[in-house]
Amino acid sequence: MAIRSITPPPLKVPTAKEKKYDRQLRLWAASGQRALEEANVLLLNSGAGVVGFESLKNLILPGVGTFTIVDEANVAESDLGVNFFLAETSLGRPRAEEGAKYLNELNPDVCVHAVQESIEVYVSKKDILDQYSLILLIGPITPLSILWEISDYASRRSIPFFYIHSVGFYSHFSVQLPAQFPVVDTHPDPDSTQDLRLLNAWPELVDFVHLKTNKLDSMDDHEHGHVPYLLLLLHYLELWRASHDGRSPDNYSEKKDFKNLVQNGARTDNAEGGEENYDEAVASVLKSLNPPSISSGLREIFEADECKLINSNSANFWVIAHGIREFYTANGALPLPGAIPDMKAKSADYVHLQNIYKAKARKDLAEVTATVRLLEHEIPRKSSIDNQEIEAFCKGAAFVKLIKGRPIRNPTELTPTSWSDRAKYICQELQDEESLLPIYLSFLAYDYFKGKQNPPEPETGAWPQGAQFLQESYAQALKDDADSYIDNLFRSLLQLLDDDDDFSAAPIKARVQTIAAELGRAHGAELHNISALTGGMVAQEVIKVITKQYVPIDNACVFDGIASKAAVFRL
Repeated sequence: MAIRSITPPPLKVPTAKEKKYDRQLRLWAASGQRALEEANVLLLNSGAGVVGFESLKNLILPGVGTFTIVDEANVAESDLGVNFFLAETSLGRPRAEEGAKYLNELNPDVCVHAVQESIEVYVSKKDILDQYSLILLIGPITPLSILWEISDYASRRSIPFFYIHSVGFYSHFSVQLPAQFPVVDTHPDPDSTQDLRLLNAWPELVDFVHLKTNKLDSMDDHEHGHVPYLLLLLHYLELWRASHDGRSPDNYSEKKDFKNLVQNGARTDNAEGGEENYDEAVASVLKSLNPPSISSGLREIFEADECKLINSNSANFWVIAHGIREFYTANGALPLPGAIPDMKAKSADYVHLQNIYKAKARKDLAEVTATVRLLEHEIPRKSSIDNQEIEAFCKGAAFVKLIKGRPIRNPTELTPTSWSDRAKYICQELQDEESLLPIYLSFLAYDYFKGKQNPPEPETGAWPQGAQFLQESYAQALKDDADSYIDNLFRSLLQLLDDDDDFSAAPIKARVQTIAAELGRAHGAELHNISALTGGMVAQEVIKVITKQYVPIDNACVFDGIASKAAVFRL
C-alpha cells in the first residue's frame, strides 16, 4: 500500500492563557473568561479589611481584569496577625499599596491600583464610580450616609454592588443587582435539561423510528439490544396511541401501564445486559413523556411589557425574548436545544439520531433568528445582535432566569412600609430555631450602632493594656442598642401581620443578644479563617455576576462560624 503523501493537519496547541486557566474555562468557557478580563472592580476597604483582601485574592487568581483598592489606613501590628497579604516591612505604610503589591504577585496579568483615601472623600468625586463594573464595600461604614449614597448611585447606574461584613465568628454579605438582571446561561442540572420532544416528534425523527423498528420482532439479539431507547419509546408510543384513540399516556397510572408495555417488549432470553436499552427506556418514561411547558419565571418574562413592547432602546435580552415568545406562540413549544443523552446504541445510529436533533435545533434557531432580524429592521436598531447570543438564548430558554435586584437594607429604616413586602417571610423564618436570620438582623443592629455611636476606640482589634473596661463598656452598649433596635424592628413587623399570625419575639431577641454580644466582644476584629471563607463565597458570587453565568444569590448570605453553617435569604 502506498504511503500517503498528504501531510496531516498540525495539532492545535493550547495557548499559554488556555493552559493557565484550563480548569475555569471548563466552567464558564471563553466568553465568561473574556467578561472577567474586561471587568473593573472597586474595593472600598474599611475596618480590619481582611475579608476585602481575601475576596480580591479569589478574584485575582481567575484573572478578573482590573482592581482598585481604596483604603485610608496604614498597616498596624494588628493587621499582620490576620492579613496574609501584608508583611512586617509593610508596617506604617499605606495598607492599600502594600496589599495591592502582594496581591498582584498572585497573577501579574491583573492590573491592581491602590488609593490611600477615605471612602467618603473618594466616592464624593463626581462620577468616579462610573468606570467600575462592580463595587465591593466592606462594613461597617461610617457615616451610614455613605452606604446609601453608594447604594443609590449603583442602583441608578445599574452597577452590581456588594456590602460585606466579617466580625468575629460571624459574616454576612448582601448583593444589590440592577433592577433587571437576566441570566441566560444558568448551567442547570444536565438531568433536568433533556428536551426530547417525544410527544411532538417531527417527520425526520418519525421516519428514523420506522426505519429502525419496523422489523423489531425479527431482529437478532445484538440488533434488538442496540436500538436506541428514544426510538423504542416512540415505537411503543405509536402502539399505545393506536389502542387509546390517539392519546398519549398523560397520568401516572397510564404511564405505569406504558412502562409495562415497553418492559414486556424486552427479550428475557438475551444475554445479561443485552436488553439494557429497554431498561433505559423504562427508566425514562416518567421524565420523557411530558407535554412541552415553560416555567413560571419564563412565563413572567414573556408577559413583561419589556418583552411585548420592543423599541430601539430595548436590551438584547428583551429582543431575543420577544423572538422566542413569538416562536412559542406559533409552535406551542420552545426552540429545541438539540442535545440528546448518552444511551446504548450502535455508533452510526447514535450519530444519526444526534444529527436529527441538531438539524431540528438549527431549524428552530433559524426561525427565531429571522424574527429577531425582522424586529431589528422594523424598530430599527443601530446594531445587530450576535448570532451566538441568539443561539445561547435558544439553547437555554427553558432555564433563563430574570433576577429583579433589590436594594441593600437600610438599618435606619424601621417603618412598616420599608418591610411590608417581606414581613411575613421574615417572621415565618424566625420561628425556626435553626435559622441564621438573627445573624443578619444583628448585623443590621451593628450597622445602626456604629452609625449612631462614637465611643472612644483604639486601633481596630487591639486594646491598650488595662483598658478591659472599655471593651466591656463597648460590648454592653452594642448589646443595649441591639435590644432597642430589634424591639423597634419587631414592632414594625407585627403591624404588618394578620391578627391570627402566631409570632413570639422573645426567643429571637435572646438569640440576637447572644450574637450582638459576640460582635461586641470582637470589636470589629476579624478571624482570618472566617474572612477567608467569606471572601471565597463573595468571589464566587462576583464571578457569577460578571460572567452572567450560573444564578447568583438573591440577595443576602450569612455565615455562622460557630455552627459552620451558611444560609441565603431574599430580603
